[in-house]
Amino acid sequence: MAKTATKHTLRFQPARSGPNTYRWLLWIVLILAGIWLILSLNRGEVTSPFAPTPTPTRAAQSYILEAQAYFQAGKLDDPNSENDAIDTYRKAVIVDPENVVVLAELARIQTYSSSLLNTDQERLKRLEEARDNINRAVEIDPDNSTVQAVRAFVLDWNASSNLISSDQREAYLIEAESAANKAYLLDPENALALAFYAEVLMDQQKWDQALEYAEQAVNRAPGSMDAHRVYGTVLESNGLYNAAIDEYIKASDISPNLTFLLMNIGLGYRNLANRAQTESQARALYDNALFYFDRAANINKQLGVKDPNPYIAIAKTYTQQGEFFIASRNAETALVYSPTSPDTYGQLGMIYVQARNYESALPALRCAVEGCTADENQTAIEFMEQGLLEQSYAVAPLELTNLNVAYYYIRYGSVLAYLSDQENQYCAKSLALMGRLRAIYGEDTLLMDNVAEVEGTCAFLTNTPNP
Repeated sequence: MAKTATKHTLRFQPARSGPNTYRWLLWIVLILAGIWLILSLNRGEVTSPFAPTPTPTRAAQSYILEAQAYFQAGKLDDPNSENDAIDTYRKAVIVDPENVVVLAELARIQTYSSSLLNTDQERLKRLEEARDNINRAVEIDPDNSTVQAVRAFVLDWNASSNLISSDQREAYLIEAESAANKAYLLDPENALALAFYAEVLMDQQKWDQALEYAEQAVNRAPGSMDAHRVYGTVLESNGLYNAAIDEYIKASDISPNLTFLLMNIGLGYRNLANRAQTESQARALYDNALFYFDRAANINKQLGVKDPNPYIAIAKTYTQQGEFFIASRNAETALVYSPTSPDTYGQLGMIYVQARNYESALPALRCAVEGCTADENQTAIEFMEQGLLEQSYAVAPLELTNLNVAYYYIRYGSVLAYLSDQENQYCAKSLALMGRLRAIYGEDTLLMDNVAEVEGTCAFLTNTPNP
């Protein structure tokens, strides 16, 4: 049965007027209350209900927790966003600039992240930033064992830069050992101090002592990624690749999204593959290497990180197996991710040489060794035509500061010699490059053998005596 709405009518009656005395008393009370409120507001005793609410400031601890989460997720540095470990620790420093724990963690992660950068210049800049931050921490609290341990770590990695002199390298190593020793004396039970001390000793070629300290570090802190990573590095430096891989895997189990650990595992398997006794053993080990390189690439893809290093590693692995087409495709992906990195052009050029694709190798190696403008960058222009790049890029030349670059010179010189003819007389440039190598690396017998081979090719083509 439907309900019927009842209509109600409200009846209003005029209010009766009260005595005027009460009204006046009410007005007086309201006026006095208003005066009191104004005076209180002026004195700051009462906060205006209409004043804007101040934006609450985040505590440093909340930034620390967020930064730690980014680190565990593998997002150390994202150039396209501030949502990464480094930028979040920087925010924590702004909130609490005297917090040595924050400064030390920032320096530690900046140091690790340097291995993910594309050029020597970028790596050097990042390591300098790490050094500045850990030095600030030491100034604030020089007797903190962990701060001194991280300083040793930072200085040791600064010593590994290809852009510093041998004297500077030696100075950094001396400082690093001093900091590591102080960290150990301040707290002999500090596993981080032992681990980073071991890494410094390894770089000073004090193998036995390094191994001893690294073993102590993992025994005292089996849950430390850093301890297992360093132990793996020390074992690897002693040629104990299987044991090194085991330690890298333990480190990766603790921090599974850190791509540099996955890269270390992959490189370990590839080293074993190069020493395998049978083809089937080598193939299985190469497959293991590719598995970990691919994991690193996929993590970067999930995080939106365009890191060329996993693709370069994949390319080299396929190259060593003679699968040049797959190798070149991965190297090309690496270049798309870092189109201004001269080292990536060098890597791509080396693969093209091994595939005997000299015409493609020439412009790639030219950009690596000599540098090139955007208009001269034939490799990038070809990638544009294929839809791989939106534009071409200028590339700065690599400094001839290490053997990796020296071998780019060798391959570039050999390609110039091979393609030299009446129309393209490249041998003059090739011989000039070999002359630079002789001036700098004349005592390196293996390198000079390669130089002599290139010079011999040009001597044959030009009928000139071999230097």
